[in-house]
Amino acid sequence: METTRQKKIGVTIQKDLTVIFQNLLKNNSFHSTIVSVTKVRVSPDLSSAKIYLSVFPFKNLQNVFDLVLDKKNEIRNALALLVKNQVRRIPELFFYNDDSLEHIDSVDLALKKTEDPIKDRSLLGKRKKL
Repeated sequence: METTRQKKIGVTIQKDLTVIFQNLLKNNSFHSTIVSVTKVRVSPDLSSAKIYLSVFPFKNLQNVFDLVLDKKNEIRNALALLVKNQVRRIPELFFYNDDSLEHIDSVDLALKKTEDPIKDRSLLGKRKKL
């Protein structure tokens, strides 16, 4: 369970990282790519932060993550300049892919299929058995 302090630091980091990523992508010619910071989880001792990123379009995911990992120290330094009055130590940043949008899309596509296993019993054999 996160404390109030962890949540406040997480929200602050999330807002500031959004600005940093906008500038980073613009400066590295990713003009048609959107990166959202969907979630920030800060450790209880405020020494590390897990940052979950959502990239649209999904095909640019690997390129964006390569850029982020390459510029990780620059991102942390830029974050330090923005939050220096609010935290004593800047947490170590760990970046993860938030694939919830892709999961939502796959569920949506599955629901939109016209195949109905109730009406067509031959489709039941296609189901995965656990």
